[in-house]
Amino acid sequence: MLVPGLTRRSFLRAAGVGAAAFSAAACTGFATSGNGGMIFLSTQFRPADEAERFRSLLAETAPGVGYVTIEESPFSSQVRSQVDAGSTQIGLLGGLHGDVAPLADGYLQDLTGLLADLGDRRWPAEYLQLAKAGTAHTWYIPWATASYVLAAHADALAHLPSGADATSLSYDQFLDWAIAARRANGNRPVLGLPAGPKGLLHRFTQGFLLPSFTGGQITTFRSNEAVTAWQYFRELWANCVSSSTNYDFMQEPLESGEVRMAWDHVVRLVHAPERDPQNWRMLPAPRGAHGLGYMAVIAGLAVPKGSPDPELAQRAISALTRPETQIQLLRSNGFFPSVDTTIPDDLPPAIELEADAVRRQQQAKGAILSLPPVGLGQREGEVSKVFKDSFRSIVLEGADIRSTLDQQARVLQSLLDDLKVPCWAPDPAADVCEVG
Repeated sequence: MLVPGLTRRSFLRAAGVGAAAFSAAACTGFATSGNGGMIFLSTQFRPADEAERFRSLLAETAPGVGYVTIEESPFSSQVRSQVDAGSTQIGLLGGLHGDVAPLADGYLQDLTGLLADLGDRRWPAEYLQLAKAGTAHTWYIPWATASYVLAAHADALAHLPSGADATSLSYDQFLDWAIAARRANGNRPVLGLPAGPKGLLHRFTQGFLLPSFTGGQITTFRSNEAVTAWQYFRELWANCVSSSTNYDFMQEPLESGEVRMAWDHVVRLVHAPERDPQNWRMLPAPRGAHGLGYMAVIAGLAVPKGSPDPELAQRAISALTRPETQIQLLRSNGFFPSVDTTIPDDLPPAIELEADAVRRQQQAKGAILSLPPVGLGQREGEVSKVFKDSFRSIVLEGADIRSTLDQQARVLQSLLDDLKVPCWAPDPAADVCEVG
């Protein structure tokens, strides 16, 4: 159950939805906690095993809090409908920056005072700025972070270009590496990218390639530098395993030996080196003319207006952001600390490899922090489709780069005009995002 006397059905009815919405929520990943207590509604750790591991951690660190998961699209509507109705039954919120920050317009409690009380935890300045959502107040407390890195087996590492530092590669060196590894493998590529139906290759374009080559994501979408970035992508793809269009999670082809070097989300790489970690390296992404663009997946904790127990919610936030709890979350669910804390040397080897790569990415000179799209709600998939369609046309089908970018820029601008949202990092946060 959720809380005494509150069933899953009554919780959803209180949010302003009826039996039909209950059925829809069940299909989209809404899950009860089984712990009881104040409701902690979150878009994170939705798979059953991840949710149970987190509930165990929560029971130890913040008793009296029940963890409920929901997909991103209904998350915002649940919060808004309850607050608007003056009947908030959710006590605490957890989600990515893009889930939580758009609720700062009247649906969250100001946590500036709580942040001051927790200031000794030393969050990165960039994270604290994001938590203000473009205002002078703090609307969420950074909770955890993840990113995307390169994974390489010793077989591929043997073919690094002469003089190249694997932990500080340029994109040109990365391409040279992929070419050298292909040639040494009987002209069969060993580089793989997650271009399958559920793969995250569009995040590579959004958060890594374009920021590194152009300094932006949306405001530089059709720039001359973006044309150069896509030309590079074509060359890189020519040195990728052809079955990359089937890969959703790169750890599987890495583990089987079908691929020897790859890029993906840390959670989708971690199982590959588990059997023989001594033969693996996890590496930061390459850098381009503008710096090392990387996408950070930043999760935050917020308190909705009208929370039934704001004091318990703030105590839970305090408990979940303690350094020792952050390390427990890293061990259990693979999300990295958002606070400044020492990563212990007794982590599972695969996670330790990833932790080093993530740290190097964050601390790299000229690092450019990028975010997934913010404030788009159910239409985020339309932005992702622009990048996916650009990849398909330019890289897979060989379409003209300039005309493709011009066409996709019109699609993207039309969407942003409808939504009237500001840009997200690394682009300047203008009132309305303009495609450049």
